[in-house]
Amino acid sequence: MTASIKLANYISEPLIFVHKTYRTSDDLFEGVSKQAFQLGKVRDDFLARVKEREATFPTGIQLENLGVAIPHTDAECVLEEFVAVVVNQEPVEFKSMEDMNQSVPASIVFVLGLNQAHAQLEMLQSLMGLLQNEAILKDIIAATSSQDVLTIVNKNNL
Repeated sequence: MTASIKLANYISEPLIFVHKTYRTSDDLFEGVSKQAFQLGKVRDDFLARVKEREATFPTGIQLENLGVAIPHTDAECVLEEFVAVVVNQEPVEFKSMEDMNQSVPASIVFVLGLNQAHAQLEMLQSLMGLLQNEAILKDIIAATSSQDVLTIVNKNNL
């Protein structure tokens, strides 16, 4: 049996964005993609691919009290695995995973940059566990720095 995938192993300060002011999901994707590309984690087609996939397979999830999104794309455009965490000052609209005609105001967005098929499934399962704990999500949203987010993830053994 393989060890479960932990969010803590995939996040790092340069790809944690707190108090951002992205107006649209495309703005958010551009910000994350630019940073991931500069860090050598993605190919230059990552941005186009993540936008394309989100348009076809939306990732917005409405929880009881807040919305989240978990956009991701094809493994081949990811050079080094990561999970970017984006906490925007105002929620960013994403189409609902369950109904493309519904919008979800996402307060927190996890952009997955994974290049192993099994890792993607396990990371999604791990994140689903986190999404069931709104107290931790609210702590992440209240974080004032990327270091705070790392501390919360590590403290909660995510």
